[in-house]
Amino acid sequence: MKNTTTQSIVFCLVVSCQAIDLNELMERAAQRSDKLHALSTSLTKDLDSHFPPMGRVMMPRPDMCHTSSLQTPRDKEQALSVSENDLISLARSLLRAWNDPLVLLSSEAPTLPHPSNNDISNKIRELQDYSNSLGEGLDVLVNKMGPSSKYISLMPFSGGDLRQDKNSRLINFHFLMSCFRRDSHKIDNFLKVLRCRATKNRPETC
Repeated sequence: MKNTTTQSIVFCLVVSCQAIDLNELMERAAQRSDKLHALSTSLTKDLDSHFPPMGRVMMPRPDMCHTSSLQTPRDKEQALSVSENDLISLARSLLRAWNDPLVLLSSEAPTLPHPSNNDISNKIRELQDYSNSLGEGLDVLVNKMGPSSKYISLMPFSGGDLRQDKNSRLINFHFLMSCFRRDSHKIDNFLKVLRCRATKNRPETC
């Protein structure tokens, strides 16, 4: 965790000196988003290992995720038709919308009724570090792309807390993580399309 934070600080210091070009910034952002999605996938699998029998039935629908109001491309094919400014705005909006939910997940993880709650707690903190690092990188990136890329859609989170009965806590925690995993996949796709465009590759082949 300390290593990730240090990398973020060094990353920002180097960029402040204008030493990194747009292509390299895109590459670094795509690498961070890839790690973010991989970690969220790992966390979801950890939770799957100890899930209430009725959990799948009781878990809220995906359209109840607090970020569902944001209109995003459904798949990579649609993302290819979206402008660079809109893609970076969507990625930043989704990432920003998870600041408060990740704080909630981090506070709940240590006492989660799950046999691997220590590992889950550590991974959640690591997830926060990667999310913060990526957010800082994207802030730098939009400063190079221009003011039209800086728009962010606000999606308030009103989840409160998860302190209910044992099964409900696990289900609600799992639901939030599944929402984050879905959004981290979108962020990763958007940034990889942007990376391909920045390097003049054919995005449809990436």
